[in-house]
Amino acid sequence: MIPPSLRRMSLTNDVPYGILAIQKCARICCPRNRCQKVILYKISVLFLTYLSYTCYHMSRKPISVVKSVLNDNCTNGTSTHCGYAPFNTPDGPKLFGEMDSAFLFTYALAMFASGFIAERVSLRYYLCFGMILSGLFQYLFGLAKILNIHNMTYFLLIQIFGGIVQTTGWPGVVTLVGRWFGKSKRGLVFGIWNSHTSIGNILGTLIAAKYVESDWSLSFIVPAIIICIGGGIMFLFLAESPESVGLQLDRPYSYERINDSDVEDDRNRNESSESAQLLQQRPSISIIDALHIPGVIEFSFCLFFSKLVSYTFLYWLPLYIENSSTLGAEVSAILSTTFDVGGIIGAIAAGGISDKTGMPATVCMVMLLVASPVLLLYQAFGSASMEISIVLLILGGIMVNGPYALITTAVSAELGTHSTVEGNAKALATVTAIIDGTGSIGAAVGPLLAGVFCTGGWQQVFHMLIMALTCAMILLIRLVAKECINLRRNSRTRSE
Repeated sequence: MIPPSLRRMSLTNDVPYGILAIQKCARICCPRNRCQKVILYKISVLFLTYLSYTCYHMSRKPISVVKSVLNDNCTNGTSTHCGYAPFNTPDGPKLFGEMDSAFLFTYALAMFASGFIAERVSLRYYLCFGMILSGLFQYLFGLAKILNIHNMTYFLLIQIFGGIVQTTGWPGVVTLVGRWFGKSKRGLVFGIWNSHTSIGNILGTLIAAKYVESDWSLSFIVPAIIICIGGGIMFLFLAESPESVGLQLDRPYSYERINDSDVEDDRNRNESSESAQLLQQRPSISIIDALHIPGVIEFSFCLFFSKLVSYTFLYWLPLYIENSSTLGAEVSAILSTTFDVGGIIGAIAAGGISDKTGMPATVCMVMLLVASPVLLLYQAFGSASMEISIVLLILGGIMVNGPYALITTAVSAELGTHSTVEGNAKALATVTAIIDGTGSIGAAVGPLLAGVFCTGGWQQVFHMLIMALTCAMILLIRLVAKECINLRRNSRTRSE
């Protein structure tokens, strides 16, 4: 039994300084309104995790924007820059593919380990240091221009270590949101929350595009500074668990205040309930146990192919737009953000429809089915006019990123709290890491294949993407059939 004095000391040390300041303000503004205080913590967690992963994705985007500038070999007379060695050669696309793969394969492999680490450490520190280190490696990439570094090994090492530290983000933020929010309307909440991916891509693109033609090093340095600042904010204000701010676990993912007094007073007079302690003391599940959860394998490999398509657009769309049109690097980068705008709409729509129907696999299947002809139409007519390109890119973003967002958020959280793990909150990070780690391998394969196929024409790249979407749909057939059977059974039950 831990002495109360030691428990109070431990809990006080776990509370961020920003939260302590908020608590003092809450005592003045709403001293007796407990509900507002609980809502305040939930909103802060939702906002901070949103901010965190926005920064993570923002820092990944600059490389896709600067590719056209680095690869420019001054063959056209209007060029104001002559590329950057070793990328300003005909082998430039291949080198870009190697860099993308170095980052993404490392990210995918490290993700599995990251899920286990996230279960065992303070998520506040984990996300804080992960964001700061991510900023450091982005800064080092931009520093190459300032120091006139042209060694390919240097760039590969930056991408490898950058991929490792970026894995701190997803298991951390999904686990935090899963701890604080129940299952009611989870798809819609996660759908809105998951827009951080697209917002991060858009911000990263716009920031990088602002400097890409004048000084591409700033395309990396500015996002690096922003994500480091974000890491500091996480350290100061993130309430990583309900227990750390005086909330008690009554049942999995549902929290209530212990009593009427403020959080600091709660700690002086109350101990966690026996059931909450037992839940927290449960051991983390193994990968084998997690794979036995129904649906984990199917959704993991479906995400493999979904992220393959999404990340191919993430890393290659600005370059494709510039090569297939007369637009410059900056305008092409800005136009590519419309795909991410569609991603925001798709994530919210997929989450809301999944909540309404209770059929996430079917929602993913329908959206992936529509995505294939949309991509073919974009490849055929996307360069006809700016208006057609915008419409098709938005539609493509909706249909491609909708399933991707639904699987990585609401579906992962649902599987991580499945009845087979009996409310073990520590299972969530493991399941999330397995699903996103498998998907991230696809994210690594897509840009690598795009770098190989684009040398033979962009049409081959789009054919590869259509094949990936088809494979994703095939993997969902069993789950869709099961959902349809359950829907029919429930309909009969209601009619009787």
